[in-house]
Amino acid sequence: MENFYLKSSKGNISKARILRKEMTKAERKLWSLLRNGRLKVHFRRQVPFGPYILDFACLEPRIVVELDGSQHLDEKALIYDSKRDLYLKKQGFRVFRISDRDLLANSNGVVNVIYDYIQSKDEKI
Repeated sequence: MENFYLKSSKGNISKARILRKEMTKAERKLWSLLRNGRLKVHFRRQVPFGPYILDFACLEPRIVVELDGSQHLDEKALIYDSKRDLYLKKQGFRVFRISDRDLLANSNGVVNVIYDYIQSKDEKI
């Protein structure tokens, strides 16, 4: 297996460590539901990869789960996220985006959707 951090800068690795310590309420909630192989796969949190830090990543299968707060709704953020998603798709990842609001309102439903997403072979779920 390739070294997952090989494509990351040292600055991103340091920043990821800080982000792990300062997770948002939604990130803490999702991490409590994803950790320890609860969905039959191994997720990592705040993972440096290339020029980005991924909220939650699963190496096998190659899935990224991103939590989006309201800051992701403005035009600049949407363009940035689109470029980021394209970069990750080119690296062989499927990207799944969840709003913080949806996670906090219905965490079990969101986890079920993530599980179905992991099990699916179709990228369009």
